[in-house]
Amino acid sequence: MKKTFLCSLLVSHLLVLVTSLAPAVFAQGFVHPGLLNNEADFERMRTKVDQGAEPWASAYKKLTSDWTGRQTNWTPHPSTKVIRGGAGENFGTFANDVAVAYGSALRWKVSGDIAYADNAVKILNAWAGKLEGIGGDPNFQLVAINGYQFANAAEIMRSYPKWAPADFAKFQKMMKNVFYPMCSDFLKRHMGRGYSFMWANWDVLSMNCMYAVGVLCDDHQLTQEALDFFYNGAGQGNIHRWVNYLHPGYLGQTQEAGRDQGHNTLEIALLAPFCEMAWHQGVDLYGYDNNRVLAGAEYVAKYNLMEEVPFTFYATEEGYPSAATNTAISSSDRGCKRPGWEMLYNHYVNRKGLAAPYCAAFAAKLRPTGYFGQDQPGFDTLTHSLDPIGKGANPSGLSATVTAQQPVLSWWGSAYATSYNIKRMTGSSDKLTTIASGLSVNTYTDTDVVPGTTYRYIVTATLRDGSETGASNVAIAIVGIVLEAQWKFDETRGTVASDASGKHRQISLSGNASWNLGKFGNAVKFSSESKQFASLPAGIVSELSDFTIAAWVYLESDTEMTRIFDFGSGTERYMFLSPNVGGKVTFAITRSGYRGEQKIIGNSPLPTKQWVHVAISLSGATGALYVNGEKVAENTAVEFSPLLLGPTTQNYIGKSQFDRDPYFNGKVDDFRIYRGPLTAAEVKALATSEV
Repeated sequence: MKKTFLCSLLVSHLLVLVTSLAPAVFAQGFVHPGLLNNEADFERMRTKVDQGAEPWASAYKKLTSDWTGRQTNWTPHPSTKVIRGGAGENFGTFANDVAVAYGSALRWKVSGDIAYADNAVKILNAWAGKLEGIGGDPNFQLVAINGYQFANAAEIMRSYPKWAPADFAKFQKMMKNVFYPMCSDFLKRHMGRGYSFMWANWDVLSMNCMYAVGVLCDDHQLTQEALDFFYNGAGQGNIHRWVNYLHPGYLGQTQEAGRDQGHNTLEIALLAPFCEMAWHQGVDLYGYDNNRVLAGAEYVAKYNLMEEVPFTFYATEEGYPSAATNTAISSSDRGCKRPGWEMLYNHYVNRKGLAAPYCAAFAAKLRPTGYFGQDQPGFDTLTHSLDPIGKGANPSGLSATVTAQQPVLSWWGSAYATSYNIKRMTGSSDKLTTIASGLSVNTYTDTDVVPGTTYRYIVTATLRDGSETGASNVAIAIVGIVLEAQWKFDETRGTVASDASGKHRQISLSGNASWNLGKFGNAVKFSSESKQFASLPAGIVSELSDFTIAAWVYLESDTEMTRIFDFGSGTERYMFLSPNVGGKVTFAITRSGYRGEQKIIGNSPLPTKQWVHVAISLSGATGALYVNGEKVAENTAVEFSPLLLGPTTQNYIGKSQFDRDPYFNGKVDDFRIYRGPLTAAEVKALATSEV
């Protein structure tokens, strides 16, 4: 049994790693039609409407009664330039034409009535032959939201025999020449502002337009550019910035949650279509990074269903002055109704068998959906409703984060579960013990733990008939103190320092940093003038929630803003310890740049010309800073941990994430990283040890 369990454990961790870190493999050719819907979707709509099945029949009536879906002789109003913001604004006329083109295309695909097809083609051709550019004040970028809808209308109509190939090619050229450059330039430069100046919806609408044009024009370069931004982009449309904080139970705090709910729900109305368009091309953005999109959607839905959600301080490096920092979720426009929920609900529940209770409730609240205005195409009850899957998936995505030395479990539930059960193995035992049952939420804190013990957990679901699903993946929690890494710096030559903890990690020295007499044996010596520093392995602290980092340092000078260490991935996500920030030894950690730093600050800088022991420890939300074994500062409201920084790629001793900050000038010895928080007595023992 032990061998089987360990094998399944390794497989489950490998699957989680692949799902979380690896972008999807892209299809070689494009599927057409293949944006918001493919041909199988249209066949389902036709069949269900003909059968009078619900909710499709009621949803189709919404389309046929709406002004955008009942036009057969619409007069388009094309212009050479669409202007949004400022003198001559005319984007509303363009948006109306786009809405009718989409509604007519959809009506044709369901009913087969070519009068609607001809109407859609007339609008598409009118603009293809005239539009040359987009203009106005900075809000002109928002026209991209109508651009992606226009591409969707054309994608539906590309199979219409009466749309002349030459006219279709002209439309493709117009979309690629007018909309793609605008979106690409914005995502690269953000109008010359910092990436965080604009809100997330600006990025996502540009990504939507770029991706839709790429599929329409069979251009993988465009779709790849949009996908790359979703995964790694320098902007708020990057999925890790859009969902910037994961609360227990996978409630994902979203980037505009502190702004207002009108814009926060707009992100749902944009991101759901982006995921759906990619899905039809064989790319699973919905499931990326353990369903991170669902985490954000459940958070937004829950709050806008008038239930309370947690909120963590959020800041941007730049932005509108009144919105640069958010200390609480905004209730403005709470309950705002926008589409997108049907896509999310039907994908996660009826395609994948996962529980998405808040998305499901919001979709039911709006069903059947109609036209929602110029910002989104709407009618997603008709276009995206699926038959119930019948059987839910096993609970999945189980994780265990040790916080305040208690494992906090989170998982994704099963679509038809009535409750959940937690089972645990202790140490090397193979015996599963049920420690909780009848849970109605997808998070649990295990308070019955013993320090120095490794725990393994699984979750199962109980169904309506009383039966039990299969088990989730296995999650491991190590409670207690573990020495993760230790660099003694006792080398005498070369540019590599070896890890003495037994984990064989190495540090590389840069700028001709040298070996010198240390507190114990040798130490590494850095010169600020020569810009010397050491680089630690990527992800060195990415698995740590509770932690301790300790080192001996010898300062030649107390220059402000130098770093003893700085672990991060640039100037947005990092944590550092500095001997002197504004005349005080300081630890800071942030996920949103310097404005979002949470700090632990001592009363004075570290002394110079002597060996000093310094340590930083975090247990739950309580962080403590020690100098020579004495606690000099504490903060009981630290909401971030290294785990929440993600897999940091720039981990330095002696160097800052900010290039303009000075380098460390002095020596470092016996640098240690612990999983778990050392007690005050344990830190004192380190500081007074002579070994």
